[in-house]
Amino acid sequence: EEDKYDEDDRALLPVSLQSYRKSLSQVLQKLSLKLATLSQCEETVVKGNASSISDKLLAFKSKPPGLQRDMLSICSDPFTLAQQLTHIELEHLSHICPEEFVQAFVQKDPLDSTQPCFSDQKKKTTNLEAYVRWFNRLCYLVATEICMPGKKKQRALVIEFFIDVARECFNIGNFNSLMAIISGMNMSPVSRLKKTWSKAKTAKFFILEHQMDPTGNFYNYRTALRGAVHRSQTASSNREKIVIPFFSMLIKDIYFLNEGCANRLPNGHVNFEKFVELARQVGEFMTWKQAECPFEQDRVILHYLHTAPIFTEDGLYLASYESESPENQVEKERWKSLRSNILGKT
Repeated sequence: EEDKYDEDDRALLPVSLQSYRKSLSQVLQKLSLKLATLSQCEETVVKGNASSISDKLLAFKSKPPGLQRDMLSICSDPFTLAQQLTHIELEHLSHICPEEFVQAFVQKDPLDSTQPCFSDQKKKTTNLEAYVRWFNRLCYLVATEICMPGKKKQRALVIEFFIDVARECFNIGNFNSLMAIISGMNMSPVSRLKKTWSKAKTAKFFILEHQMDPTGNFYNYRTALRGAVHRSQTASSNREKIVIPFFSMLIKDIYFLNEGCANRLPNGHVNFEKFVELARQVGEFMTWKQAECPFEQDRVILHYLHTAPIFTEDGLYLASYESESPENQVEKERWKSLRSNILGKT
């Protein structure tokens, strides 16, 4: 009786294995397609960035308006752009898991020789790193859009536009895009454009800068963040639930909490207070990342944000000097060097 049962099991095995292999093959095909799509997107971005200088070289030579698309030709409504930026932010956040924070920060307890050291393992912080790259891209995209136009009036309009976008991001609770926009506008190649800034209405910009002022360990930002968190906790709509923190500040807070507080108390006991606070901060973040974006996607705008060519730092300085001439000898020497290296001019 027992032998018959075993034979029946063996008879069924090939069918189960075949079914398993078929399911596995389908999963692998889907995964392969997904990876191919992601790879194609990355390749597009890399090619776009690599060609940015050569594309803009033509603009420097002739400076015809509308030589290529710019942000204002894609989207002239600040609220719509702020909504699409929020889509991108929430998409990035949705991929970040608690394990990435652990991989990034938690180290081996020196008092526990039985546990493997995290630093000895290959860290898996891909999504954290991708999010940081997005922040940097947005900074440089803002700076590129401002420095690119040949006419002062158009540059001033772009500045005013991004000020309005930043304000809408603040109202939504998207502090990460807000800080990226402010950072891009404060980059040296942009801030040196004094004639351009004099033509722009900047009162709202200074208010936003005040909100993100680093004074007092970003006291103003932390106050605004608490307000957004409170709104989220009492929200009656998905729109009010959105809280997207300034991510670099969140990482910094978690890092210093982990590094600045010992895992063990002087008596050798586990420092539960530290781990409770770490869990609170990461847990709060995990709640924020689950928010559903209530805004309709605009694929044309999203595509532009992800793929539009951006200047390198040298490209930004060259565009800035081409727009408003160098003011001192140091700038003149740098301009001459950049024109020679990038434009092939002396």
